[in-house]
Amino acid sequence: MDKEQIISKLPYSKPFLFVDELLQIDENGVEGIYTFDENLDFYKGHFKEMPVTPGVILTEVMAQIGLVCLGIYLLNDSFNKNSTIALTSNEIEFLRPVFPNEKVTVISEKIYFRFGKLKCKVSMKNEMGEEVCSGTIAGMITSK
Repeated sequence: MDKEQIISKLPYSKPFLFVDELLQIDENGVEGIYTFDENLDFYKGHFKEMPVTPGVILTEVMAQIGLVCLGIYLLNDSFNKNSTIALTSNEIEFLRPVFPNEKVTVISEKIYFRFGKLKCKVSMKNEMGEEVCSGTIAGMITSK
């Protein structure tokens, strides 16, 4: 399965699709990018005078690239319209703000994938290569 096929299988659409491109993916991890469009709705209220990307959105970007894309790759053809992905746990440390129009890179390393549960060590870096946030994210991949 190629990178574009993986993105097309994501169960999200705009404005909640936070994957622009996958740079690399294999059985051990994934690397992808996303650029935060300044017109995203949440910037209107977070914060009024100086918009900053909410931590929950940063976590979602990390989960979509670092967990869901990798899960789709690992399941290959067995991931289909009857497959479901649910976040089961995360522990993220936030180190720097992400502002509108910033491009981030998410790097994920598989810790384990067994019994339908995928757990990864995930980090996000800004364009200067500075770590924005990092931690672990886990999720279950099942059939409906």
